[in-house]
Amino acid sequence: MSTRHSARHGLHCLQGHRTTSEKETSELRRRIIREKVVQALYAHEISGDPVDHVIRCILPSLEGNKPAYEFARKLVIQTVEHTVEIDKIIRAKVANWDFKRIAVLDRIILRMGICELLYFREIPPKVSMNEAIELAKLFSTERSGQFINGVLDAVLNDVKSVGPDRLGSGAVAKTGRGLYDGDQTQRVPRVKSGRT
Repeated sequence: MSTRHSARHGLHCLQGHRTTSEKETSELRRRIIREKVVQALYAHEISGDPVDHVIRCILPSLEGNKPAYEFARKLVIQTVEHTVEIDKIIRAKVANWDFKRIAVLDRIILRMGICELLYFREIPPKVSMNEAIELAKLFSTERSGQFINGVLDAVLNDVKSVGPDRLGSGAVAKTGRGLYDGDQTQRVPRVKSGRT
């Protein structure tokens, strides 16, 4: 066997033995899509360019996968459209912080994560939170991950207790994964503590 054939055969064997679960592949794709969304939101924030222009410049690499492209596009547009109300939610959760001193990337990742919690029914809340935390670690700092986690956890608690419809206009009710099932008006009321 020639050296060239042996090398190709060895590479082929290594590739054949590499096992990537569907879950790992799905998580990788989700992460790449969200990385592009963060890049697009950052470009929009810094440049002030119209959202459609930013989408055309940043997201074309996703166009080959229509569901990925449509998800990314929708997430960018929804995040930008709801920035004012999402920022109010963030300000309420970081009342002791000067909002303008929060790192730009942390604000962008928080906006994106809160947008998913409020407006993307199909995404389990823990997925949105974990993705945001990982993006903060990737684009910002390890401490940013902790900060993002704390804010998103507080928002998720609000979503569970009062419902997303009261947090953001037009927000949808989450279902499954420990949140509401079915009609929000049929929720079990919260039990008050023993204090009177």
